Amino acid sequence: DEILSYYKSQGNVERGFMFLKDKSFHVSEVYLKKESRIEALAMIMVLCLFLYSIAQWKLRNKLKETNKFIRNQVKKPTQSPTMRWVFFLFRGITELTILLDGIVEKSVANMTDELWDILSLMGKECEKYYV
Repeated sequence: DEILSYYKSQGNVERGFMFLKDKSFHVSEVYLKKESRIEALAMIMVLCLFLYSIAQWKLRNKLKETNKFIRNQVKKPTQSPTMRWVFFLFRGITELTILLDGIVEKSVANMTDELWDILSLMGKECEKYYV
Protein backbone atom coordinates (compact mmCIF):
# COMPACT_ATOMS: atom_id res chain seq x y z
CA ASP A 1 0.00 0.00 0.00
CA GLU A 2 2.83 2.39 0.86
CA ILE A 3 4.57 1.80 -2.47
CA LEU A 4 1.30 2.34 -4.31
CA SER A 5 0.71 5.68 -2.57
CA TYR A 6 4.24 6.81 -3.48
CA TYR A 7 3.64 5.78 -7.07
CA LYS A 8 0.32 7.63 -7.24
CA SER A 9 1.87 10.82 -5.86
CA GLN A 10 4.58 10.75 -8.53
CA GLY A 11 2.34 12.88 -10.78
CA ASN A 12 2.61 15.78 -8.33
CA VAL A 13 6.39 15.72 -8.54
CA GLU A 14 6.31 15.47 -12.34
CA ARG A 15 3.96 18.46 -12.58
CA GLY A 16 6.35 20.44 -10.39
CA PHE A 17 9.32 19.73 -12.61
CA MET A 18 7.21 20.46 -15.68
CA PHE A 19 6.68 23.91 -14.11
CA LEU A 20 10.45 24.35 -13.77
CA LYS A 21 11.08 23.22 -17.35
CA ASP A 22 8.63 25.79 -18.76
CA LYS A 23 10.29 28.08 -21.30
CA SER A 24 9.20 31.21 -19.42
CA PHE A 25 11.72 30.38 -16.68
CA HIS A 26 14.69 30.23 -19.08
CA VAL A 27 16.22 27.20 -17.34
CA SER A 28 17.94 26.13 -20.56
CA GLU A 29 19.75 29.47 -20.63
CA VAL A 30 21.82 28.96 -17.50
CA TYR A 31 25.41 29.99 -18.14
CA LEU A 32 27.12 28.61 -15.06
CA LYS A 33 30.31 26.58 -15.27
CA LYS A 34 31.20 25.70 -11.69
CA GLU A 35 29.40 22.60 -10.47
CA SER A 36 28.83 24.15 -7.03
CA ARG A 37 27.03 27.13 -8.58
CA ILE A 38 24.85 24.88 -10.73
CA GLU A 39 23.96 22.86 -7.62
CA ALA A 40 23.17 26.07 -5.69
CA LEU A 41 20.92 27.32 -8.49
CA ALA A 42 19.15 23.95 -8.65
CA MET A 43 18.59 24.08 -4.88
CA ILE A 44 17.13 27.58 -5.12
CA MET A 45 14.83 26.49 -7.95
CA VAL A 46 13.61 23.47 -5.99
CA LEU A 47 13.02 25.70 -2.96
CA CYS A 48 11.00 28.09 -5.16
CA LEU A 49 8.98 25.15 -6.47
CA PHE A 50 8.33 24.08 -2.87
CA LEU A 51 7.07 27.58 -1.93
CA TYR A 52 4.97 27.72 -5.10
CA SER A 53 3.40 24.36 -4.22
CA ILE A 54 2.64 25.46 -0.65
CA ALA A 55 1.02 28.70 -1.87
CA GLN A 56 -1.10 26.80 -4.40
CA TRP A 57 -2.13 24.22 -1.80
CA LYS A 58 -3.01 26.95 0.72
CA LEU A 59 -5.09 28.96 -1.75
CA ARG A 60 -6.98 25.89 -2.98
CA ASN A 61 -7.75 24.78 0.59
CA LYS A 62 -8.93 28.27 1.57
CA LEU A 63 -11.17 28.46 -1.50
CA LYS A 64 -12.77 25.13 -0.56
CA GLU A 65 -13.08 26.02 3.16
CA THR A 66 -14.83 29.30 2.39
CA ASN A 67 -16.75 27.93 -0.62
CA LYS A 68 -15.35 30.74 -2.79
CA PHE A 69 -14.34 30.60 -6.43
CA ILE A 70 -12.09 32.57 -8.74
CA ARG A 71 -12.31 32.68 -12.51
CA ASN A 72 -10.05 30.48 -14.55
CA GLN A 73 -8.54 31.15 -17.98
CA VAL A 74 -11.90 30.65 -19.73
CA LYS A 75 -13.69 32.78 -17.10
CA LYS A 76 -15.39 29.83 -15.40
CA PRO A 77 -15.38 29.61 -11.60
CA THR A 78 -12.81 27.27 -10.08
CA GLN A 79 -11.57 26.27 -6.65
CA SER A 80 -8.36 24.76 -7.99
CA PRO A 81 -6.41 27.52 -9.76
CA THR A 82 -2.71 27.22 -10.41
CA MET A 83 -0.44 29.81 -8.83
CA ARG A 84 0.82 30.56 -12.31
CA TRP A 85 -2.68 31.73 -13.21
CA VAL A 86 -2.98 33.71 -9.98
CA PHE A 87 0.36 35.41 -10.67
CA PHE A 88 -0.92 36.23 -14.15
CA LEU A 89 -4.02 37.85 -12.62
CA PHE A 90 -1.75 40.07 -10.52
CA ARG A 91 0.42 41.12 -13.48
CA GLY A 92 -1.00 44.67 -13.82
CA ILE A 93 -0.83 45.64 -10.17
CA THR A 94 1.36 48.66 -9.45
CA GLU A 95 2.07 50.99 -6.58
CA LEU A 96 0.83 54.51 -7.22
CA THR A 97 2.63 57.38 -5.46
CA ILE A 98 1.11 60.87 -5.50
CA LEU A 99 2.80 63.94 -4.05
CA LEU A 100 0.24 66.65 -3.31
CA ASP A 101 1.06 69.76 -1.26
CA GLY A 102 4.11 68.05 0.22
CA ILE A 103 2.13 65.00 1.33
CA VAL A 104 2.96 61.62 -0.17
CA GLU A 105 -0.01 59.33 -0.75
CA LYS A 106 0.62 55.73 -1.76
CA SER A 107 -1.97 53.29 -3.03
CA VAL A 108 -2.23 50.13 -5.08
CA ALA A 109 -3.57 50.58 -8.60
CA ASN A 110 -5.56 48.08 -10.68
CA MET A 111 -6.74 45.88 -7.79
CA THR A 112 -10.08 44.19 -8.39
CA ASP A 113 -12.45 42.69 -5.84
CA GLU A 114 -11.35 39.24 -6.99
CA LEU A 115 -7.69 40.07 -6.30
CA TRP A 116 -8.52 41.46 -2.87
CA ASP A 117 -10.40 38.21 -2.14
CA ILE A 118 -7.39 36.15 -3.21
CA LEU A 119 -5.12 38.23 -0.97
CA SER A 120 -7.42 37.86 2.02
CA LEU A 121 -7.52 34.08 1.49
CA MET A 122 -3.71 33.96 1.40
CA GLY A 123 -3.56 35.60 4.81
CA LYS A 124 -2.28 38.72 6.53
CA GLU A 125 1.36 37.91 5.68
CA CYS A 126 0.56 38.42 1.96
CA GLU A 127 -2.06 41.10 2.40
CA LYS A 128 0.31 43.45 4.24
CA TYR A 129 2.25 44.13 1.03
CA TYR A 130 -0.84 45.57 -0.65
CA VAL A 131 -2.55 47.47 2.18
